[in-house]
Amino acid sequence: MKKALVSVALLAAALSLPAQTRLLCGEDFSVAFTDGIDTLRTPAEGLWSIATGWKNDWPDAWVHARPESVETSGNWTILRGTLTLPQGKMLLSDAYTTEADGRVHCVRRYEWKGPETLRQATLSVRLQKPGNGLSLFAPGIVYYGNGNGAAVNPAAVPVWTGAAGEFAIFEDHRYPMPFVMLEDADALRALAVYTLPSPVRGAVLSDQWWSLGAEAHDGVTEIVLYSGPIGYNGAHSVAKARQKKTMRYADTWIDLEPKRIIEKEFYIDLYGISRKGTGFQRPLYASLDQYKPYDAERFPRFEEIVEGKARLAASRWLEYETACGFDMYDPRTPRKHIVMGWCGQADSPGYSLQVLEPLLTAGAGPWTAGLLRERVQRSLDFLSGCAWRDDALFCVRYKCDTGAWDEGDPVSCGQAMYNFAKAIEFARKHPGNYETAKWDAFLREACDRTSDRILSCRWDPRSTAEAFYIAPLAIASKLYGKSRYRKAAEKAATLFADRHLEMDGGYWGGTLDASCEDKEGAWAAFQGFLECYERFGNKQYLAWAKHAMDVCLSYVVVWDIPLPAGRLADRGFKSTGWTVVSPQNQHLDVYGVLFAPEVCRMGRLLGDERLVKLSKVMFRTCYQLTDAWGSQGEQIQHTNFAQHGDMSNVYKLRGGYSESWTVFWVTAHFLNAAARFIEAGEAL
Repeated sequence: MKKALVSVALLAAALSLPAQTRLLCGEDFSVAFTDGIDTLRTPAEGLWSIATGWKNDWPDAWVHARPESVETSGNWTILRGTLTLPQGKMLLSDAYTTEADGRVHCVRRYEWKGPETLRQATLSVRLQKPGNGLSLFAPGIVYYGNGNGAAVNPAAVPVWTGAAGEFAIFEDHRYPMPFVMLEDADALRALAVYTLPSPVRGAVLSDQWWSLGAEAHDGVTEIVLYSGPIGYNGAHSVAKARQKKTMRYADTWIDLEPKRIIEKEFYIDLYGISRKGTGFQRPLYASLDQYKPYDAERFPRFEEIVEGKARLAASRWLEYETACGFDMYDPRTPRKHIVMGWCGQADSPGYSLQVLEPLLTAGAGPWTAGLLRERVQRSLDFLSGCAWRDDALFCVRYKCDTGAWDEGDPVSCGQAMYNFAKAIEFARKHPGNYETAKWDAFLREACDRTSDRILSCRWDPRSTAEAFYIAPLAIASKLYGKSRYRKAAEKAATLFADRHLEMDGGYWGGTLDASCEDKEGAWAAFQGFLECYERFGNKQYLAWAKHAMDVCLSYVVVWDIPLPAGRLADRGFKSTGWTVVSPQNQHLDVYGVLFAPEVCRMGRLLGDERLVKLSKVMFRTCYQLTDAWGSQGEQIQHTNFAQHGDMSNVYKLRGGYSESWTVFWVTAHFLNAAARFIEAGEAL
């Protein structure tokens, strides 16, 4: 016992730093972690827990071990123990140190010493926080429980309320940022556990990784790392593998041959928060600091990206006697649709090509100044004549075969209004190049109708989708000197801040093929809040923009996820900087390029160079997989999830790449973002 007491004293000297998490090791070798206010405990049955069987699709026959000795080596504290089984002995150790950033770093080691292979084993890390009803944040997967998605379509998204019996555990490679966070809003406390993602040696499956998540028990919530088992929404051994359903992903134990050593690294952080709904922000920036995803030079050059995407944009031009514009679909398909906003983005080149004209007309590509200006003018003139709807929206899709306008939704309408506003604003700065009378008439009508809608006492938007109206209204209020547009923009901004800053319901509904929390909903708010700050100057909008931006960033991958054989591995794909779509659609896409310029702008405003560097990685990395024609698909399968192709075998989904959905947004967003970087004076 005296040795333990000496070790505790040495540990306190080595690890106890102000406002940092540190290890507590009792005289009985009990282990806990504290920041001086809050405590995270290890299970009473033992520091180490290993399952030695498998039953009902889940680890079974658990055995536990406690530390038997403690020693120090420099700033490290090492705990050792032995687990004796009928098949032999398992040597166990944990090595702990507190890093400069205040997190406790642990390396857990398992060494099988038995004479024969230990079969159906599951290794674990278990960390317990007293209390039920804690909010869970798992980047890209669970946003404070996914309450909005749960209310609309609970079968399609992971759901968490914190009630006893719930669990939400997912593959390491599913996480864009490998951590989970629990928030106790009443106490203004939070904790995060970070994992160093890795596959597992001895796994039964060919591509089995560690898993990370949380389990709620009576009176305690447990963050867990397992050597393979996953599950959520009350179902063990299932993967979030399809858009609207699970697929069985079972028998994820490991077999440990004699002398096999397995290590797992993780980090622990306990901390206070200033207000409800902010617990996720500290681990988000800790992940950026850990992985440093800032090397843009390993990705395609800015000029190459602009040239390739502009070449593809030229190939999408449609010319009819009564219509012209940019086709949403590949020219080889029979559908000929000119669509504003969301997937079509036919309005976007009307802005971006104006800004990019010096780049695009300087080389030998398809664009000349005359051709570029003609297509900008004619495309926006045509779109300005769209049909209007009775619900205050306008139609966004023109079918060239029938000559009819149809469809319309807040996402598409708000995005179209924004691009018109940017096109008009830039054209005014360069008088004589364009005639904007038709564009102005369209934008003013759209802003009038939208202001009427928002300023009505009956306005109660279903989702964050209508936040896409904020930015164009803010710009238009300056373009036309209309205080009513500003009033509508600020009313909308305030409503969405009230709804989402505390994360009782996360930003959601910003994409049209999912009904849940998503990065597009967060982007709608981020764009709107930042535009209000830029146009009106109230610093509260900058604070709101920071919160919404951080939610957007939680979808950004900060590490290169190793991939199995497949289309992505064929191309040497690097996942850093790409974005997960939503808790419902668990693949990667290039959407992050669209808000990369605003991330850069926030970096300038906040004096945070990390954001400036990250924004340029986000833009340049997403040109990977582009073919010789400048085309690329939308769905990159970094985890066990797919929406297209053969989806019959869950074990063959990861590493796939769907090239069939090559709609125009995948091109237009690159050009739009490039234009905004250039307008901001940023060099890429």
